[in-house]
Amino acid sequence: MGQRLDIYDKFPPGMQQYLGCYGWHFSKRMAQFAISRMKVKDDSTGKEKSLVPWTKSEVDEMLKRNGITVEHDELYDVCYVANMLKADFYKKSLADEAHLCVHVKLYLDDIDGDPCRAFDEFYATCIGKGVPIPWEDMLEERKEERS
Repeated sequence: MGQRLDIYDKFPPGMQQYLGCYGWHFSKRMAQFAISRMKVKDDSTGKEKSLVPWTKSEVDEMLKRNGITVEHDELYDVCYVANMLKADFYKKSLADEAHLCVHVKLYLDDIDGDPCRAFDEFYATCIGKGVPIPWEDMLEERKEERS
């Protein structure tokens, strides 16, 4: 395990620029980075393996198919949350796609929650595990964000 990152006084290089562009939300590249680190347990071998992720368009279609509208659907947050739930709970405590979609909505639209919750929790996990984020690599053109 790496060293915690919250012991430093300065922001990591590129972080302020990232936050200026996207706030505390996932850009496409940041979501891809975060999701690429997600692991699942292989049911047949019991070993850890990489998650086969859903794309943003697959997540959007799944939510639509299940009649779910997420009010706080900002940039790639919904894609990150759906994949996080897939990695951790899908086919376990979230038995099927419909239940996963409801949980995505509950997570992001929590009435007394923070609309930046997904990114906050991801960043806190990185800090706690000592995982550096290549902030400058996460920047991209805003017009590319919705594609």
